[in-house]
Amino acid sequence: MSGGRLQGEIALVTGAAGGLGSAVVRRYLAEGARVVATDLRPGPLDELAASLDFPAELVTVPGDASDWETAKETVAAAHRHFGQVGVYTSCVGVYDHNVRFTDLPGDQLGDALLECWRINVGSVLVTLRAVLDDLTATRGRAVLTGSYAAHAPGGGGVLYTSSKHALLGVVKQLAHELAPQVRVNAVSPGVLPTVMTGLGTLGQEPRDAVLPGTEQALPLRRIPTGDELAGLYVTLASAADTAAVTGTVLIADSGLLTRGFGGPPGGEEL
Repeated sequence: MSGGRLQGEIALVTGAAGGLGSAVVRRYLAEGARVVATDLRPGPLDELAASLDFPAELVTVPGDASDWETAKETVAAAHRHFGQVGVYTSCVGVYDHNVRFTDLPGDQLGDALLECWRINVGSVLVTLRAVLDDLTATRGRAVLTGSYAAHAPGGGGVLYTSSKHALLGVVKQLAHELAPQVRVNAVSPGVLPTVMTGLGTLGQEPRDAVLPGTEQALPLRRIPTGDELAGLYVTLASAADTAAVTGTVLIADSGLLTRGFGGPPGGEEL
């Protein structure tokens, strides 16, 4: 491609096989980037690669983004195939399925907390540390994934909500530490069409993020597509479009922070 907003960029995307991650990969490619995509699940990664119009511009690396050796191998794959990484994007995430604190078994609480934070926070830090030399050399951008639950209660249980609040701290602190060479920002989605992986420690199975009636419970009365949200990632990944932006979170929550779940006063459309 030519003329895209990410033309000539090399991007590393973790959590690339999920509903949001795959949309980001497709949009980055469409905007001219070459992409190294990694996910814990090799099967969905292969399906993603097979569905693309730009197979030569994509390299897939299955593995755990919170594992240091995997993170180093992912960066090495970028060097072998394309060059230095200029954009790091994390779409990795695990959900606690909104389990209430009083329903968490005390003997599993510590392990569940570690699992949730290792994936939602640890994977970001580990992979970012592995790619940091590249981002510093290229004056690159890190684009992370927050959540409505990072800004208000009710978007998850205490394990998930606390991990997403922590991610906001990661954005602020690393934007402070890594300036001026690296810009660090995030997108905080609300409800989006994807499958949310549960906590293995608690025996939780994956579940659809969109439940019956969700659309009518959102202030905007519609659920954004992954492709719509991916445009926000492109904006933050662009070297030019957000050149003065770091430490910022773009909230794309379908209006949830304006009044939470539920319709306008009286339940009528405005």
